[in-house]
Amino acid sequence: MKKRIIAPSLLSADFANLQSACQLIDRSEAEWLHIDVMDGVFVPNISFGFPVMEAIKKHCHKVLDVHLMIVEPEKYVERFRKAGADIITFHYEASKNPEQTIRLIKQSGAQAGITINPDIPVSVLEPYISDVDLVLLMSVFAGYGGQKFIEETYSRLDELNGMKERKQSSCLVEVDGGVNLNNAGQLFARNIDVLVAGSAVFNSPDPLETISKMLKT
Repeated sequence: MKKRIIAPSLLSADFANLQSACQLIDRSEAEWLHIDVMDGVFVPNISFGFPVMEAIKKHCHKVLDVHLMIVEPEKYVERFRKAGADIITFHYEASKNPEQTIRLIKQSGAQAGITINPDIPVSVLEPYISDVDLVLLMSVFAGYGGQKFIEETYSRLDELNGMKERKQSSCLVEVDGGVNLNNAGQLFARNIDVLVAGSAVFNSPDPLETISKMLKT
């Protein structure tokens, strides 16, 4: 069976006790920790900055999967890499030059990811899909946790998988938004590599068990 990865989103954790959340993920079967960086410009909310990233890095030994929901992401690639990011994903619609941003991420030593919101055609990714390590398909609109999964995401994933095959791309496919125990199995069945789960993990009575069930669903 193809490898499955769960990336719990720290955005849904208790901000007053992020160290405990990091240690919980370290004990879990999740291989990645997803970190949403919001600037209050590209999206309405503001979340984690560099000092928090550095603190997370000290307490979490999993892959740090950093999702930049910020304008001009190319300006901050090096700083997020130094703060501990292993994977840096930026929004196509927030970058003036996606090709340059991908190059900067790779030059920093991080893996490069590109993402789009649900209202952006999947076709815009075609020029970049052979160059990135990861494509993140948003199944909600970026900027808020706890949103409901958009059902049209399934057809968009089918389109993305077809594009991957045509371009012979080996990039991972990640889905973020409204992921839970009810849809994790359907998503993994569509050849998805990584599921980001926030509320479904951190708001569950037993986050460790929830992660385990998602992987086995």
